[in-house]
Amino acid sequence: MAANNAPAQAGKKNQLLILIIAVVVVLAVVVGGAWAIKTRQATANESANANGEDTVNIALVSRGTQGDFLNQWLDGANKEAKRIGANLHIYDAKGDDNQQILDVQSAIATKPDVILVDHSLEGVTNNVKAALDAGIPVVGFDSVVNDDRVVHVSQSDADLSKLITSQLVKDTNGKAEVIYAYVAGFAPLDRRNAVWEKVKEENPGLKQVAQVGVVNEATAQQTAEQVKASLQANPNVTAVLAPYDEFAKGAAQAVDELGLNGKVNVYGVDISDADIAELKKDNSPWIATATTDPANDGAVSVRTAYLAAKKQLGDTKTVTVPPTLVTGDVLREKDITSLSQLVTAFPSLRTDDLSPVEDAAKQ
Repeated sequence: MAANNAPAQAGKKNQLLILIIAVVVVLAVVVGGAWAIKTRQATANESANANGEDTVNIALVSRGTQGDFLNQWLDGANKEAKRIGANLHIYDAKGDDNQQILDVQSAIATKPDVILVDHSLEGVTNNVKAALDAGIPVVGFDSVVNDDRVVHVSQSDADLSKLITSQLVKDTNGKAEVIYAYVAGFAPLDRRNAVWEKVKEENPGLKQVAQVGVVNEATAQQTAEQVKASLQANPNVTAVLAPYDEFAKGAAQAVDELGLNGKVNVYGVDISDADIAELKKDNSPWIATATTDPANDGAVSVRTAYLAAKKQLGDTKTVTVPPTLVTGDVLREKDITSLSQLVTAFPSLRTDDLSPVEDAAKQ
């Protein structure tokens, strides 16, 4: 029996040996694969770190991007973010205040390095406080946010209003019936209104006979309709104070439609390529505007947000962009047809010294 079983036992040993070798090979493949995967993951992480783990992520929560000023503000913000190497994620509430409140909440959930709130009303305050409490810095451009921790960027609205109302007073010798375009509750308009109220006190010959204005997706057209009705009801009006370019465009349209060019002048605030075309037209009722460069405003806002995220603002809580007075006469004299040409003619419209940040390549 023993001699007959020997070949069978040898065969079993060979099978066992083959099985053991197979197991070892499988284990080697599994362990090697796992090591390779781990190595690729480590390499990917190293690559991600090398390509900008320190990149600043900015959540831009805008009330709306409709209108020439806001479009060019956003264009300036986008270009500046690219220049300094920041990521800009945009939330557009399309003029819906409740949506902007929700957008701040959504932005918090993404844990950005900083939130930039554009043209907000007071309703966003609670969610802004929540962001700040979560350790996320908040910068506001022309926004109403009641928290001392927020850094505010704005045009110098008081100076804008002083420039344009001084021109109105000069042109009218302080005596005129005036239609005024204004909507309360918007931080920049409220600050401009405070100056106008003082101007009226100092110049009793200026009589405000009507107040018009709406802020929505059709501001210019609806303001035009209101100004037109007010002009028809007040035939002695010789000036329209419209301290926002969408108001001014609407007012100019109304004067044009009624054929009152040369009798009724429009005084505005803000500028864009389309505004320049209107101001430059022969016999345009819109004769002067006090302005900053909206693209520059957007760039300053992004740089300020970047520095806030980097904790490089120190004790700075306000950043103010100074304005310039631009008249139709100057645009025609210098043959200016675009904002880029305007900035060349008025270098003060560029404020690279405000919240300065180097190009990404130099950082």
